[in-house]
Parts: sequence; structure tokens; C-alpha cells
Amino acid sequence: QVQLVESGGGLVQAGGSLRLSCSASGRTMNYYSMGWFRQAPGKEREFVAAITWSGDFTSYADSVKGRFTISRDNAKNMAYLQMNSLKPEDTAIYYCAAGRLLVWRMRECDYWGQGTQVTVSS
Repeated sequence: QVQLVESGGGLVQAGGSLRLSCSASGRTMNYYSMGWFRQAPGKEREFVAAITWSGDFTSYADSVKGRFTISRDNAKNMAYLQMNSLKPEDTAIYYCAAGRLLVWRMRECDYWGQGTQVTVSS
């Protein structure tokens, strides 16, 4: 079993930055891809970014390309999401996910965190 815990959310003004962290524990994360999804009030959960276990491939939603960067540190069992140039429409609960396949779709995700709130004020 894998436990994922997100941190780093908060309130930020438009144009600002935040860095989300995801800590994985419970078993080795070897060969697991990791990623981030988000869910805004009244909307479905949507894909944000994903990274392979080796870190040699990343994927982003069009809405965050050029602003967000996903990374990971396998030695620490951590994944990160650096979010720059934040917009009010980025406001959502951000969830960390892990899976054997690239977690670019919800059905590829084997494990989920509890989420961290990100609020961007205009």
C-alpha cells in the first residue's frame, strides 16, 4: 500500500508562485509514475501534469504548459509541482497520484493523496 501526502498549498495573488510537494510512503515507488490532478468547485477532476519514474518524460495539460513544472526525487520518494504565473482559474484542490502506467488519466492512478487547496486571488 502507498500513502501520498500533499503539502505546499495556500493563498497567493495572481502572478505569484507556489510549490506543491507530494510525499510517498508505505512501499518503494520504484517504477511508479507520479502526477498531479486538480478539482475546482463544481467541476470534474482534471489532469495537470505527470512524470515517469525515471523522470525522462513529462506531460502537461495545455492550460498549464509553460507555467508549471513537475519533478521528482526518487531518493526521497517525493514529487513536486512548481507553479508559476498563477491565475485565478488555477484555484482548485490539487491531488497527487501514482500509478504503474503514466498517470495522465484518472483510471491510470492506483493511489491518491487527500489533496491540498490552492487559491489564487485576482
